Amino acid sequence: MLNRFARAFFTRLFTPIARALVRLGVSPDAITVVGTAGVCIGALVFFPQGELFWGTLFITAFVFSDSIDGLMARMSGRTGRWGSFLDSTLDRLADGAVFTGLILWFAAEDELMLAAVALACLVLGGVVSYAKARAEGLGMTADVGVVERADRLVSTLVAAGLSGLGVPYVLEAVLWVVAVLSLVTVAQRMVVVHRQAVGDPIGSERPDRQPSA
Repeated sequence: MLNRFARAFFTRLFTPIARALVRLGVSPDAITVVGTAGVCIGALVFFPQGELFWGTLFITAFVFSDSIDGLMARMSGRTGRWGSFLDSTLDRLADGAVFTGLILWFAAEDELMLAAVALACLVLGGVVSYAKARAEGLGMTADVGVVERADRLVSTLVAAGLSGLGVPYVLEAVLWVVAVLSLVTVAQRMVVVHRQAVGDPIGSERPDRQPSA
């Protein structure tokens, strides 16, 4: 959902930055790696200590590299399978770090139920992405679902930041919603792929882009 509505805005916002980095000779892959490292450091250093607000700010400073590297790749003509593979793989690593940081915080606070919900978000988020990638690898599509990567990541970070400012229950509520909607998305993708696999014309379209959920 956020992917569709926010892509045009962030493209306009980050195009000047991407253009400047290309002129400086910076590689899109370098931006991908640095951005992922920043997200992982912020999540695994700040979140386990309960510094949710400052951790969110730190992560936000790096998380938009996911948009900048794609713009740089297109501007420099360096789009290709390697860049798509690296970007998708490191996205999973960054997502894992965010939820792992929250799991460690909840566990340290003896909030085992919330730790389990955050773990469910982590696992189901991975399955959501895998279902789409696997479907496209088999020549089908699974580009459906009520919650994708941007939805999961942005809503969780916003909730973590608000929680760090003292807003009660917002992070807990968002994690429950993300977990449930991720499960719904997995089910939606399985249904769509099943229709295509058994020859249902409703789902007979072929993929036209790299997996990015």
